[in-house]
Amino acid sequence: MNLMCPARLIVLPPGYRGRLTGERVARVYASPEAEDQAGLLAGDLGVQLMALPSGPGDEVLRDIADQHRGETVAVVAPTLDLPIVLPAGRVVIEHDGDGWSILPSPNEVTLAAYEQAAERFRDSIPRDANGPLLDLAADHLGPGSTVLELGSGTGRDALALEERGYRVLRTDAAWSFVEMMRADGFEADQLNALVDDFGGPFDLVFADAVFLHFDADQLAVVLRKAREAAPLLAFTTREGDGDEWSNRFLDLPRHFTMWQEGPLRQLLADTGWTVARLERHQSRVGGWFYVLATA
Repeated sequence: MNLMCPARLIVLPPGYRGRLTGERVARVYASPEAEDQAGLLAGDLGVQLMALPSGPGDEVLRDIADQHRGETVAVVAPTLDLPIVLPAGRVVIEHDGDGWSILPSPNEVTLAAYEQAAERFRDSIPRDANGPLLDLAADHLGPGSTVLELGSGTGRDALALEERGYRVLRTDAAWSFVEMMRADGFEADQLNALVDDFGGPFDLVFADAVFLHFDADQLAVVLRKAREAAPLLAFTTREGDGDEWSNRFLDLPRHFTMWQEGPLRQLLADTGWTVARLERHQSRVGGWFYVLATA
């Protein structure tokens, strides 16, 4: 155990559906209201489950942090009595001896990588648009339809969509990509799918290699927003188990969540979508799902 490093506490709300398979978690702590859920999590991770009081406060969590310096533990509780306000969803906090701090989320770290390496990303991906995903959308979309593209990136798919006769709103959470598209002569807006409104209505929400950066709870939020914005959704995401951090291509950390077909279909159904088409494709990094869904 490293006595100099603070502990990382992954605070999970009750009902959290993401997985922590990519984390080295030393122990799971849970209040009585969350013991069943936390027990399943501890079993998945192969670690011990420890009890917490209801609404654990600053002193209880500081004791946990002191016991686990240099380690990561999970805390599952409906409420925490802390001197800082925690955002909704999965949050990682640590105590440095003076107070609590909130650490950047995996999605924030990933977004920072894109901000720093937009040009390197453009050089690392194929120049051609994602034809199979475009073809899926075209099966249900007539010329002149409006498309909200999430995560436009370099703008390659948006250009191909426009060449097929669609009107596209280019967006990306990374300002570096927005600037890149504007420098290429296109209108583009900054839009963070997790926190911003989608606007609309549109005929289609299109998201190529975007949803793989969201955990299950985050993706549920995005899918519900997409359903409010358009009756049609076309997207790709990674096939596999769990999640991973990777430095490939950009030499900067990005976080990826993989999916199995059954849970992906269930999440779509839970958020009001019906799968019209689901295809599997292979790439240099593994398997992908190509999905067309209707509201």
